[in-house]
Amino acid sequence: MHLVVVESPAKARTINKYLGSHYDVVASFGHVRDLPSKDGSVRPDDDFAMVWEADTKGAARIRDIAERMKKADSLILATDPDREGEAISWHLLEALRTKKVLKDKAISRVTFNAITKDAVLHAMANPRQINQELVDAYLARRALDYLVGFNLSPVLWRKLPGSRSAGRVQSVALRLVVEREMEIERFKAREYWTVAAQAKADIGNAFEARLFSLDGKKLDKFDLGDEATALAAKAAVIAGEFKVASLEAKPLKRSPAPPFTTSTLQQEASRKLGFNAQRTMQVAQKLYEGVDIGGEAVGLITYMRTDGVAMDQAALMACRAVIGDRFGSEYVPEKPRFYSSKAKNAQEAHEAIRPTDPQRHPSKLKLEGDMARLYDLIWKRAIASQMEQAIVERTTIDLVDAKGRAGLRATGQVILFDGFLALYQEGRDDEEDEDNRRLPTLKAGDRVKVTDTAATQHFTEPPPRYSEATLVKKLEELGIGRPSTYASVLTVLRDRDYVHMDKNRFIPDDKGRLVTAFLENFFAKYVEYDFTAALEQRLDLVSSGDLGWRILLQEFWEDFSKAIADMGELRTTQVLDAINESLGPHIFPDKGDGSDPRACPSCADGRISLKTSKFGAFIGCSNYPNCRYTRQLSTQAIEGDTASGDKLLGSDPETGLDIFLRAGRFGPYVQLGDGDKPKRSSVPKGWAVSDIDFEKALQLLSLPRTVGVHPEDNEPIYANLGRFGPYVQHGKTYANIGTVEDVFEIGLNRAVSVLAEKRAGGGRTQRAAATALQEFAPTTPDGPRIKVMAGRYGPYVTDGTTNATLPKGADPATITLEAATTLIEARIAVVGVGKKKPATKKAGAKATATKKAPAKKAAAKKPAAKKPAAKKAAKA
Repeated sequence: MHLVVVESPAKARTINKYLGSHYDVVASFGHVRDLPSKDGSVRPDDDFAMVWEADTKGAARIRDIAERMKKADSLILATDPDREGEAISWHLLEALRTKKVLKDKAISRVTFNAITKDAVLHAMANPRQINQELVDAYLARRALDYLVGFNLSPVLWRKLPGSRSAGRVQSVALRLVVEREMEIERFKAREYWTVAAQAKADIGNAFEARLFSLDGKKLDKFDLGDEATALAAKAAVIAGEFKVASLEAKPLKRSPAPPFTTSTLQQEASRKLGFNAQRTMQVAQKLYEGVDIGGEAVGLITYMRTDGVAMDQAALMACRAVIGDRFGSEYVPEKPRFYSSKAKNAQEAHEAIRPTDPQRHPSKLKLEGDMARLYDLIWKRAIASQMEQAIVERTTIDLVDAKGRAGLRATGQVILFDGFLALYQEGRDDEEDEDNRRLPTLKAGDRVKVTDTAATQHFTEPPPRYSEATLVKKLEELGIGRPSTYASVLTVLRDRDYVHMDKNRFIPDDKGRLVTAFLENFFAKYVEYDFTAALEQRLDLVSSGDLGWRILLQEFWEDFSKAIADMGELRTTQVLDAINESLGPHIFPDKGDGSDPRACPSCADGRISLKTSKFGAFIGCSNYPNCRYTRQLSTQAIEGDTASGDKLLGSDPETGLDIFLRAGRFGPYVQLGDGDKPKRSSVPKGWAVSDIDFEKALQLLSLPRTVGVHPEDNEPIYANLGRFGPYVQHGKTYANIGTVEDVFEIGLNRAVSVLAEKRAGGGRTQRAAATALQEFAPTTPDGPRIKVMAGRYGPYVTDGTTNATLPKGADPATITLEAATTLIEARIAVVGVGKKKPATKKAGAKATATKKAPAKKAAAKKPAAKKPAAKKAAKA
């Protein structure tokens, strides 16, 4: 019996069908060991020795694989064909050696770029040993990430409370987002005008022509800078008849884009499908690992973590055959197209991402949802990359009036041969589509009448914020990070609340700005683009065996550790002063009246500046505690501020007290009057500060609102806003309701009904049954009915006895039966059937592959004697 180890259950099931009964294929569920999150996991003073531990899940997988290994004759490590895959195999091999189950057993490593029967059998027939150079590259990267994160993050926590973490690539990506936002804030819009007219020859359709020269001078973009100038130019065009001064028709050839790499797939899936990078990689993983088509599980695409753009010869020929069959011989170029990567640091160790069998047209496969859409994109891109060029004719017509004062220009293009455009066209970011208008057939000297002249005002626009596609593209262009890591890097930025998304664009939050300002002031070298790219190049030298990984770490640590030590000598006030200076234009915007933007609006001689607390950063007055003026960092001065720093909304009709809109440390709020304990109400999430007027303030200050009396006991029912959102209350029963608006609109009947449903579910101690979002029929007569549920703490899948939480960001509506089964199997592998939690006292307990908890003494008489053993087990 041969034991084969892969990463995932889906991959294991697919490969097991290819290999037969003499093979036992088991999943490791990714990495089985990692560096524990504690001091000393990487020891620079001990030649960068690294301590590896297995958590509860990893230890369970190691035990299971070790037991299977005892019955096997050989071990075949078949993890993914990249650096991470090599590291997973290395970790597992080290753990099994510690278990002493490999004595006299043959060990081999196999890789395949596609999970098809031919590819798997070919790999099995050509085994190799673990590539230590790839392992060394993994060790270097993992150690670097640990040293940066574990040493730099605590400095952030001490000097900049509220910050979460810093990372080698993460911090550079954040800097890109922050710098783009600063460009946008500095941008000054500039006015310009264009003059366009409708032109019509004796034959052909009317077409648009724009003024491009006036009085013998070619107009630049800003030559028509105001309305008066534009209208004067328009007057020169109105005069009726023009003639064709010149006409140029130029044929152009357009070539197809190469097949996908990891980063270009993420970019195109973002543009065309609206997928974020994490979603793209999750779906691609499923297509790679194997999908059941016609009763057979088969990998539909090649390995999806690659920066290579080449395809093997057999795939090229298959693509050309598909093109000839579907489009005709004229769409097949004379020779196959060969591509090479233009990206910095491209490894090109693997093929591009392509269909494993180009003959599998998307319409022939019974794929659904995300998998169908992504496979269609990958198939079209790969096939189109081998199609003939498109031939486009671009036409430019110049018109001039009889006096030679005004010159008009019309442009258009016509596709003479669509070539690859018949199947696929690459999306583009932030660019206007090319003009595809067909212009009439004219010749020099032809007369053209001009009508309907219009002058149009425009304003220049700031550079666009980064989307996932453009940020990934920028990182790749700079040579920062690796394509396989981009999805996780961007996810971390969102999870740390350093950025948020608006219309699929990255916007830095103030927490992210602070971290970037801190790093640029005190660790500038480590967020420089060139330094980070150069470090990537040296890491690639480790992969190729041209540089020792410990040498690289020593070079890095020498300077980095000194920078960390120097930070310990700086006081927090020095850090805040530096950040106040660098973020001044954002935190303290110019008021435009010549006054000091940092003057305290509440007291006469105080100055406001950045302060910190255990809750994070805020703006406060230098005269504290005499002056207690504060405002939230993200809330700049409110338009219409009074001298006290508040916006006066009006006077309460009942009390006559003033109602203010204020910006506090924890966000904007409205307040009735002043005094020791004035009535306040926070502006709820979802309400823009700019929309808070007198009427809305009165609504907020009227809370809690009495809905009516309960018919059972005549006790009042209240509606209010709480920590967990809008709710209704009757006695000690609280029930959530839909939106903020419901607080002001909910009627007695609905409130009674909502409260009754809450009580039926057990009030605060119980909850209603989870809602089923999807339900899959059993695959066998006695099989379980698997469901996707909406639970109190998020969506999960269940087979009736075992529950498994969906990965963060996964869409419960698109989860497939196969994905649900994989999650449940992974859960069972860790905790057993029907158990929801591991039977440990500490949630974060670690278990090692090399240490066991000491056994309890048989002679122990007191129950207390068991406690030390339990503690050691938790630490292990």
